[in-house]
Amino acid sequence: MSKELALVAPSASNAPRYAHVVGWGMYVPEKIVTNDDISKLVETSDEWIQTRTGIKQRRVASEHESTSTFAIEAARRALAKANVSPADVDLIIVGTSSPEHLFPSTACIVQDALGAKNAGAYDLLAACTSFIYGLSQAANSIKTGDITTALVIGSEALTKLMDWSDRGTCILFGDGAGAFVLQARSEPGGFMNSFLRSDGSGGPSLILPAGGSAMPATTKTVVENQHYVKMNGREVFRFATRVMASACQEAVRRSGLEMDDIDIFVPHQANKRIIDAASKKLKLAPEKVVVTLENYGNTSAASIPIAICEAINKGQIKQNQTLMLVAFGAGLTWGAGVLKWDVPPPAPPTRRQEAQRNLYYRWARVKSVLRRVVRSLEARIFGNSK
Repeated sequence: MSKELALVAPSASNAPRYAHVVGWGMYVPEKIVTNDDISKLVETSDEWIQTRTGIKQRRVASEHESTSTFAIEAARRALAKANVSPADVDLIIVGTSSPEHLFPSTACIVQDALGAKNAGAYDLLAACTSFIYGLSQAANSIKTGDITTALVIGSEALTKLMDWSDRGTCILFGDGAGAFVLQARSEPGGFMNSFLRSDGSGGPSLILPAGGSAMPATTKTVVENQHYVKMNGREVFRFATRVMASACQEAVRRSGLEMDDIDIFVPHQANKRIIDAASKKLKLAPEKVVVTLENYGNTSAASIPIAICEAINKGQIKQNQTLMLVAFGAGLTWGAGVLKWDVPPPAPPTRRQEAQRNLYYRWARVKSVLRRVVRSLEARIFGNSK
């Protein structure tokens, strides 16, 4: 494969197009909550949590942090890695279980903060499987020629939706974000194929009951703690161990590969026992499996991109390897995707490029404020005209 892959021009409609990952970035909050910290809140222990989940600690959002602040920072790092301007992004997808609001979408908040003036933006709520769903949608849009550059983000501030007196959930989840920049290239590779499925009959197994149209917020829903995540852990565990391996096998088949062609296995970081069960069924050697949940917990839609960024930093993922991604989550949803990690990262940005990028983001904030002022003035002047 050539060292540099040619970017496919939007006008080259007859040329084959492949969706390559050209940039990646992650962000996690500074605050660390250990198992010993949680044992002061609920009846548990470090040994109990580690034995059943593999988690030692997790990152937790501060009062002033949220899903969008994590997503924005991860996106900026991914764009810097790719040396791509926000103005060149055609589509932003934010996968999340903890959106900033029901509306506007978190993706639109990210689009505004980045100054991605030419991008469409929307949220994708497929719970922990959201990032794989997002990669699939973005890659398909690139392959069909609808877009050239996409930003796919998994971001969560799930600890803000936790009942910290519920041992079944508060020990599991953590906060953070990861982002990929996908871009059209003429060389085969990149995000090759996916397998996506759902089973709505399992919806009650993992749910945030209140806050939507079925159960609007009332004093009663607040008193009854219906605005916190509820989970039947046994049902979710059995579901996950059943679908993980089969989803991987189907995604590999659709990509025209064999399991022996997979170099690295990147599962959703929910539970070490689930990861071990899937790895055993797929007959994968331990060195092929990426595991990061001991330090981050279950970061839902952010877990796979965070795991990949961590594995790259540690040297576990290298150029020209084939990755298998797999996840499961509320919905119930599950899915797997095959990714060829084959585009060499560009040279690190110079100080001048970093300064220009920071200036771009500052100017984007100024323009956002100006647009809001103009919109307000227009409404006052023309809004009541007859």
